[in-house]
Amino acid sequence: MAMMQQFGRTKSVTKRSSKYVEEALYVWLFKDGGSEVSVRQKLNEFIKSRKRVFKWEVGDTLKKLRQRKLYYPALKLSETMAKRGMNKTVSDQAIHLDLVAKARGIPAAEDYFKNLPESSKNHLSYGALLNCYCKELMTEEAEALLEKMKELNLPLTSMPYNSLMTLYSKTGKPEKIPAIIQEMKGCNVMLDSYSYNVWMRALAAVDDVSGVERVIDEMKRDGRVASDWTTYSNLASIYVDAGMPEKAENALRELEKKNTHRDLSAFQFLITLYGRTGNLLEVHRVWRSLRLAFPKTANISYLNMIQVLVNLRDLPGAEKCFREWESRCSTYDIRVANVLIGAYAKEGMLEKAKVLKEQARWRGAKPSAKTWEIFVDCYLKNAEYDLAVESVANAISIGKGDGGKWVPSHETIKTLMEHFEQTKDVEGAEGFLEILKKATESLGAEVFESLIKTYAAAGKTTPAMRHRLKMENVEVSEASKKLLKSICVE
Repeated sequence: MAMMQQFGRTKSVTKRSSKYVEEALYVWLFKDGGSEVSVRQKLNEFIKSRKRVFKWEVGDTLKKLRQRKLYYPALKLSETMAKRGMNKTVSDQAIHLDLVAKARGIPAAEDYFKNLPESSKNHLSYGALLNCYCKELMTEEAEALLEKMKELNLPLTSMPYNSLMTLYSKTGKPEKIPAIIQEMKGCNVMLDSYSYNVWMRALAAVDDVSGVERVIDEMKRDGRVASDWTTYSNLASIYVDAGMPEKAENALRELEKKNTHRDLSAFQFLITLYGRTGNLLEVHRVWRSLRLAFPKTANISYLNMIQVLVNLRDLPGAEKCFREWESRCSTYDIRVANVLIGAYAKEGMLEKAKVLKEQARWRGAKPSAKTWEIFVDCYLKNAEYDLAVESVANAISIGKGDGGKWVPSHETIKTLMEHFEQTKDVEGAEGFLEILKKATESLGAEVFESLIKTYAAAGKTTPAMRHRLKMENVEVSEASKKLLKSICVE
């Protein structure tokens, strides 16, 4: 029964026949872990088994998969159940459209939308496509689609407007948001908590803090939308950014009053924002409250707390919190260790950082790309260039946690290439380029210009350099072209 509470349902799957999956579908899919590979494998097993599941169960599973950004398996599950004859509601179709966009791209989502029956092209499916455009920062398409929805007299809620306002925020156009708010009011579209929050952030972006306060007052006067803890975390963050710590702490006290359901995220925002005001006493007080509310404290909460303590330069406090986490954690999370490793590295405690990295490895947590990135910065600071290159190679070989490639920063590449140039180390430079090629398809003109300078400084020739530049489609500066004449000698 405890397992089924994850779904927020009271329906039981324990008494169904052998034609059905023997346990909740979500539990079955995550039986071997939460990685996309293991979930895909379990999904394939489920599909091949031809076992049945309840429709509500599929909906809950899709929700969980989307929350974890496992869009490909979610889409495959949705398509499989449709092929098996499971009817999709218009709401289901809107969710499917969103999955198509995330897994296969906008053109595929547009094709899915076009092929929907006319009866399904309502405010939900239009809204889903609009949201996809907004997520991909496709401003013209999003604006045109909202106009189309108005032309069709579709019932409009705050959702499409919220999506468009979020798009404007992300694309650096906060000045457009007040006009959207006025349009909502003119069309009798009720603002929700999210609408007020994005409006507040838009005003804060143009340094209109008094305007933010007027929005809060309007929200209170309106009375139809109850401010929740997110409103006050938003307000506190705005005050912190504006250099108003006293007002920020007043907002945080309101946040605590609103957190009647003891939301974990609210506790974490409190800790983070009290940290940003520099109030270490309040950070520890809220942490104690969080620990009481959640005795089985999650790794993410410890990560947040340790990061805040590190930011406040309370290294002893961070170490104490880390030791507490180590003694209690069921899964040793390298992200938590990375915070302390980073703190040690920043303070010049390289040996402590190395010991903690090995300690994490001993506990089963292999270094991540972020771990090696910390050491890259540390080694560069100490002019230990060989170790920096080795750490770059390690980070690239591991890659990001989401499966993407890890690419060293522009500053890291520039520093290392300048080192090779100054030491006339052609072999080192060429070796570093081979490492970089594993992370990026294009090395760029700046890297090759530095390489050319390295050859010239070392007095070495390489007849193939012009061909390499042509193959890489790189155009170097006039100064580099002159150096090419001296190094491209047969």
